[in-house]
Amino acid sequence: MKKATPVVFILLSLAAYSQPVTDSLRAVYVEEFPERFSVWPVLKQRDLNFSVRDKKRITKRIRYATNNSFTFGFGAYLFDVVLEATFAIPLSERSKTIYGESDARDLQVNMLAKKFMADAYYQKYKGFYIDDKSVSIPAGQPYPQRPDISTRNTGLAGIYVLNNRRFSLRSAFNYIDRQLVSKGSALIGGSLNLLKVSADTAIVSTRPQGDPTGSGFELVSNTTLALSAGYSYTLVYRDFFVNGTLTTGPGNHWIQYEKPGTRQTENMMNLITNLRLGLGYNSDRVFGGVGYAVQTRSANFDQVRLTSTTSLFRVAMGYRFA
Repeated sequence: MKKATPVVFILLSLAAYSQPVTDSLRAVYVEEFPERFSVWPVLKQRDLNFSVRDKKRITKRIRYATNNSFTFGFGAYLFDVVLEATFAIPLSERSKTIYGESDARDLQVNMLAKKFMADAYYQKYKGFYIDDKSVSIPAGQPYPQRPDISTRNTGLAGIYVLNNRRFSLRSAFNYIDRQLVSKGSALIGGSLNLLKVSADTAIVSTRPQGDPTGSGFELVSNTTLALSAGYSYTLVYRDFFVNGTLTTGPGNHWIQYEKPGTRQTENMMNLITNLRLGLGYNSDRVFGGVGYAVQTRSANFDQVRLTSTTSLFRVAMGYRFA
């Protein structure tokens, strides 16, 4: 059962790794506000879902999703330190009837400096509904529900901004800086992630016997180590901006899965992709905008292709005080 448990995100900016505030070249392209106090309301929705299909992609996919609410709260910034806290908005009874109830625990720590950004995160979700593309659900009718399925997603990720004297990645996502001139930068980074999916019975139980999609597994643990490279660009028009960031690179998966009475391991390598989009308004005093980030990982084992997707949707609007 979903609880109105607070979801807390703590963002810390590390000035020790930044260019000096007297950097005249950076001042032409990026405006900083190290001594101003900022405050803002924020609306968020974080999500973690996964889908299963056969390796050869012959059958239609089965998607497992949480009935996840938005969270609302406030953030504040002073002396390169940002604190943001949000609380779950209760779901309607109709939503609970159709999609069931999910219990969500979500904690993320971001380090956002001039040269790099890094994330450490922990997500735990329990209670999923099933969207099987081979089965038609009439409008207004409940989806099949699996309150016994749980996922745990933990990891570390980092990105280094090569053109950090002319480009601010953090200006487009938490508005600590203000990009003055349209610019972009190549990015390099890496990540370590552990995803665990478990249930009391076989994850896939809705397909006819003989369909290879389910494989009968009740638990899968996927550890992924990835390197990445990409590019981020912010287009500025007066005080308005649009940002697009894409990174991709090879990732190695170490997979362990369990069926009744047996445990097996496999490993594989494929590409890991991360996408971030942001648009908004960032002036000397008023700032705000909409941000979206999504990451997808796919791993093959036994006869199954498991794809997990994590995403964040964020809306904020704030004011800087002198």
